[in-house]
Amino acid sequence: MEMKNGNKLSILMFPWIAHGHVFPYLQLSKNLANKNFHVYFCSTAINLDSIKNSIQQQYSDSIQLVELRLPSFPDLPPHFHTTKNVPPNLMPTLSKAFQMSISSFTDIITHLKPDSLIYDVFQPWAAEIASSMNIPAIHFATTGAAAYSFFYHNFFVKDSAFPYPAMYLQDFERRAVQATIARIERDEKDKNSLFGHFELSYDIILMKTCRGIEGKYVDYLSALCKKNVLPAGPLITQSNKDENCSEIMEWLSSKPELSTVFISFGSENYLSKDQMEEIAKGLELCNVNFIWVVRSPLGKTMNIEEAMPKVFLDIVKKRGMIVQGWAPQAKILAHNSVGAFVSHCGMSSTIESSYFGVPVIAIPLKLDQPLNARLLVEAGVGVEVARDEDGNFRGDEFADAINKVIAEPSGEKLRLRAKELSEKMKHEEEEYMDQAAEQLLQDTRSKSSDHH
Repeated sequence: MEMKNGNKLSILMFPWIAHGHVFPYLQLSKNLANKNFHVYFCSTAINLDSIKNSIQQQYSDSIQLVELRLPSFPDLPPHFHTTKNVPPNLMPTLSKAFQMSISSFTDIITHLKPDSLIYDVFQPWAAEIASSMNIPAIHFATTGAAAYSFFYHNFFVKDSAFPYPAMYLQDFERRAVQATIARIERDEKDKNSLFGHFELSYDIILMKTCRGIEGKYVDYLSALCKKNVLPAGPLITQSNKDENCSEIMEWLSSKPELSTVFISFGSENYLSKDQMEEIAKGLELCNVNFIWVVRSPLGKTMNIEEAMPKVFLDIVKKRGMIVQGWAPQAKILAHNSVGAFVSHCGMSSTIESSYFGVPVIAIPLKLDQPLNARLLVEAGVGVEVARDEDGNFRGDEFADAINKVIAEPSGEKLRLRAKELSEKMKHEEEEYMDQAAEQLLQDTRSKSSDHH
């Protein structure tokens, strides 16, 4: 991709400072570097540090890391400049510090003068700064089209129900979403700021998704926001980390095909003690092998021996593995011993499960996760664990969901459908990148011709 002067087109990538955003942005950067773009990747020092090892030698010239400086607050040292590590009570301080990094960002974009900016949900101001410099700003969404179209519809189309009944929120989920929206509106003052990042995007919106799983929602969202929503593909992050990886993979390889359940709730969700106990009960009740990734917030270490019932720990010795902290999710899902994935249904996990053809047992926790869970159920590749009106689930209901996927004949149908979806996604993958690259080229050209 070259401009008239023969130089590569340059893109400034600016994700929100959460791992679930940084890694899809990094994967998109690699894909665009493969299409001959030059990428400046802008984030905080701690985030840049965590991705350094994921940038292979072949990208050392085409992806350049650029540090975003956050103002220093006494209770927010630099190692907290990422949502992955920050204690929940410091989240508002981190958000505030990020919003105050505007001057650092302005210096960066003024100095680099990229041909275009790709920006994230929490910084519509970045798009405004770029546009004022005549740089096309394009929003890249890491949340999927089903959830976005649902929220967009409910926010702007007041007089009719959402056209796809498979998407709905339970009362307890709706209350939580309304509280989040109220908080954003209170902080932002501006009613439209909830979708400001959409409005400001220059004629297209890139999205981490595939038409194979979300086609009709991509089309509906495009119609709602009057922008062309372009899938950027699954953007699977293959980790190069090998820490504690070989032991897990060896253990998994000793298990029969499709016999193992992988349980993980993403890098930023922590289960309550009650929820962990119900999961342990469910695993006691059904006879499956399992790998369970258990996380606790930074600075808190969990003593598994204390957290889990003694009976359960005996079961673990026979047919389970508990991993603290981190596990190579993509590698595990790609392994043929894995028959189901117990997930919170964050968008990355939703896409990864479908990409690797693994049926999902859904326990969504917040925000867009319930809608992603229902998307998987609608697509015929997921089962959702039943809950009461307060959102609590019981061990026996969890066990039922596992049996539906692993032990009962219904599992066969789910696996077949998951395999079809996986093939479709892999087939479409390259095509998405070509479309996105072509569109970025067009936008940059049309913007520079506006300028002349």
